[in-house]
Amino acid sequence: MNKEFIFEPAPWLPNRDMEMLERVRNIKREDMEYTNENGYSVRVVMDPTLVMVQDMFHRIHLSDVMDKTFTMICPNQWPAAYSAVAEAINRHNVNCRNVHAFAMDEWADQDGNVAPVTAGISLGYSFLNHFYYRIREDLRPPLENWHVFTNEHREDDVFSKMIEDIGGGGADMVYSATGWAGHTAFIDPGIEEFKADSIEEYIKIGSRLITQLPLTVIQNSLFAPMGASGDLWATPYRAVTIGPRDIVNARERLEMHNFVNPGGDSWQRMISRIELYGPISMDCPASIMRLGKGTCYVSEAIAKPFGSWYNGIEDQDL
Repeated sequence: MNKEFIFEPAPWLPNRDMEMLERVRNIKREDMEYTNENGYSVRVVMDPTLVMVQDMFHRIHLSDVMDKTFTMICPNQWPAAYSAVAEAINRHNVNCRNVHAFAMDEWADQDGNVAPVTAGISLGYSFLNHFYYRIREDLRPPLENWHVFTNEHREDDVFSKMIEDIGGGGADMVYSATGWAGHTAFIDPGIEEFKADSIEEYIKIGSRLITQLPLTVIQNSLFAPMGASGDLWATPYRAVTIGPRDIVNARERLEMHNFVNPGGDSWQRMISRIELYGPISMDCPASIMRLGKGTCYVSEAIAKPFGSWYNGIEDQDL
């Protein structure tokens, strides 16, 4: 490390342990894979999204042949993945009568009004349009099996209670990916709605209406519903989301760490390492995935070594 100019990270960042940051920043590709004592694994693959598609289709297929309810919590937005799952369902004539799918979050306005599914910006609209309505009509479950947030579900714990009631205490599977601030869904670190005195108290908090961190708003401004143009003024700063309790209550988890731009740059490369190799803490909400059985699939692009101006960057990389 260059000793000439040492500085602390910005005070508004949730993870500021310099020793931990340096350690996870320098995790080597050959040291990334592991399975912890809770049955949570990290695996490096070429394309995590393809793994998610086959896993989701496999579990939906099993729900048909075993005639057993399958409940899953799903990330927004993933139109290519969901339309691929729907295509496989249609191709192989899989009946989805036993499937209950829960969208993990949705936008809200400044007054807490949840975005209706009739709005193009709505995450629920995308979840229905690119997934449910892509499934052939004779194979679809009733529409009420595809659960999205509405104003009826914005009060504390209401959506979580639905998941628990239908899923027998929790979802069978959570599919997710970590955000820039270390969130899963919109469970941001340090916000008032998810304040707790201990991790034990934290993981009991259910779904609710929240105000996002500025870093989450910035990340969301890069995505398609906002024009993929950094348009912060077109990006809602409030949302409804599942809570830590829904992550911990699930019987299994599958994460994807694979957000990389065409030039190879990625905002996810560092937070992926903080989540997977730092402490399990409220400062990185996605780290609670490691408290139970599951797998995080990290892409080769995210797993590649990286540095900054003070720890080994070469002139040809500038």
